[in-house]
Amino acid sequence: MKNLLVYLKNYKKECVLAPLFKMLEASFELIVPLVVSAIIDVGIVNKDRNFILQMCLVMVALGLIGLVCSVTAQYFAAKAAAGFGTRVRHALFAHIQTFSFSEIDKAGTATLITRMTSDINQTQSGVNMVLRLFLRSPFIVFGAMVMAFTIDVKAALIFVVTIPLLSLVVFGVMAVSIPLYRKVQERLDKVLGITRENLSGARVIRAFHKEEEEKSRFEEGLERLTFMQNHVGKISAFLNPVTFVIINGATIVLLYTGAVQVNVGNLTQGEVVALVNYMSQILVELIKLANLIVTITKAAACGNRISAVLEMESSMPMEEETGNDAESEKRQDSIMVKFSHVGMAYQGAGAESLSDIDFAVEKGETVGVIGGTGSGKTTLVHLIPRFYDVTAGEVLIQGKNVKEYSLEELRQKVGIVMQKAVLFQGTIRENLRWGKADASDEELYQALDTAQAREVVEGKEGKLDAFVEQGGKNFSGGQRQRLTIARALVRKPEILILDDSASALDYATDARLRKAIREMEGRPTVFIVSQRTSSIQHADKIIVLDDGEIAGIGTHEELLKCCQVYQEIHESQYKRQ
Repeated sequence: MKNLLVYLKNYKKECVLAPLFKMLEASFELIVPLVVSAIIDVGIVNKDRNFILQMCLVMVALGLIGLVCSVTAQYFAAKAAAGFGTRVRHALFAHIQTFSFSEIDKAGTATLITRMTSDINQTQSGVNMVLRLFLRSPFIVFGAMVMAFTIDVKAALIFVVTIPLLSLVVFGVMAVSIPLYRKVQERLDKVLGITRENLSGARVIRAFHKEEEEKSRFEEGLERLTFMQNHVGKISAFLNPVTFVIINGATIVLLYTGAVQVNVGNLTQGEVVALVNYMSQILVELIKLANLIVTITKAAACGNRISAVLEMESSMPMEEETGNDAESEKRQDSIMVKFSHVGMAYQGAGAESLSDIDFAVEKGETVGVIGGTGSGKTTLVHLIPRFYDVTAGEVLIQGKNVKEYSLEELRQKVGIVMQKAVLFQGTIRENLRWGKADASDEELYQALDTAQAREVVEGKEGKLDAFVEQGGKNFSGGQRQRLTIARALVRKPEILILDDSASALDYATDARLRKAIREMEGRPTVFIVSQRTSSIQHADKIIVLDDGEIAGIGTHEELLKCCQVYQEIHESQYKRQ
């Protein structure tokens, strides 16, 4: 949590003024019992209506001044807290953008979303409460005790005994309940996780008719959360009755002592009333302080979780381009991509996902990548744009290790279409321009023609300005795939990766797409990951993967003769029944 305080450095003035105005408000609040005392001892005793009216006006003035101070303090506290939250959110978002796929996999998307939303909101609320109440409550408690001493030392000794006793109860209950509140937060996180899974996977749950099982799992999580909340609630509920017993007992003692002192003439009735008011103020402020501590505890826990993400270092720091040497210049004309004895293992995995991958691809070649489920096809192509780093060997682009490129330059060379077609809310034009921000309509339509997606755009009202819902939900699976392919083609990349991105297309459209890509101006080097041999049979080179290793490399005809794995895949798709 301490690491996050740096984001308050631009709000030093607000962090000072907010508590000061709150303390100023508290000072006026401490004066009110003295005014009440004066009204009783002077105005009522002497039946002086003018004095009573004057003192009432003084109380109204104190109230108005206190209100102004309170609003001002709230303004500065809210400004500092909102600014703090904004800066932390920006910093966290920017830091997450530096993560490789490895860090995102490790942290989890759901966790990162929680850190960006509820955790930052909770921390922001904690900062706001601290600036408003952290100094005010202790100031009122000790200020009331000091004011009691100015009235009567003997009566004030009751405060000296009562305040430590109240503090012992309040902070004792908090010491027990705060760790339990953390467990409540953990169980709440689990319930939120179940909720998130059910909402994101609603269609799958219904498809497998698992509604009742998921309801039971959700209810079980809620029962555990409810049990823990009730347990903490019972402990916290112990706070109010005990504090009220102590305060009422102290008030009784105070009234008795005050009555004796009034009887002997050492105190006035108004002063006794003032002492009782100060005792009430102490009770209220200690309860506020207890609640503040709970809020601070939650905020600190959330802040620590945010700090943990900020402290995660990317495994792919941005590096400056080192420039091509003479050997690289020579190899640029022929070899575009080379895997040199590459091995790759995911974090925490017991074994490598890829082992001893070694091949070279010339510029303009079309390479098919095929294999069984879990054979490492997607992992292989993700190493080219450096979504993951190799754990052995090296990946070269134009004779240069991908680690020597800046990530921006490397990603500019590569256009990739993922397995899952993702479109963003906006217009078709805005989505396509992710590939090239200043692309003209002519360039967009050229990419759409190549991706066989012109009909998708022409069929929508508004054409390129047609609205795209979040996730592209107003498009079919095949339409989303073609639009994402067009988005990658707008950039005219030197290397194009189609990661099983035509699975929703029919054979005829798939064939036209591959033909159009081969005829593209500049002819990029193309990697096609597919489950269908028909999609890659015309490739210049086909790489067959089996359990993370290369089972064969060659053309379609060559592999049918000599590669058993490829033969089995092909026969399973074309075997006559």
